[in-house]
Amino acid sequence: MPDAPAPLSSDPSSIPLSQLAVGAKATVREFPKLGTAFLRLREMGLLTGTPITLVRAAPLGDPLEIKIRGYHLTLRKSEADHILVSPAA
Repeated sequence: MPDAPAPLSSDPSSIPLSQLAVGAKATVREFPKLGTAFLRLREMGLLTGTPITLVRAAPLGDPLEIKIRGYHLTLRKSEADHILVSPAA
């Protein structure tokens, strides 16, 4: 039987952005530092500590729309899987 995949972060309160409920607010905790897609996200203001809100998801769950720094940004679910957030209390 294969081993379970290792968690993305040691912080148990962090979850992938793709698992955040629609309408929920969270704070970005961690995301990949490599790759052109993630470089673009950083350039658009997606940085550690940034508050975000998951606005909506497409009917099949892909893409996701988030509100960040006063504007709306659409992400692929595969990208959101790699972005860890801490849900707001």
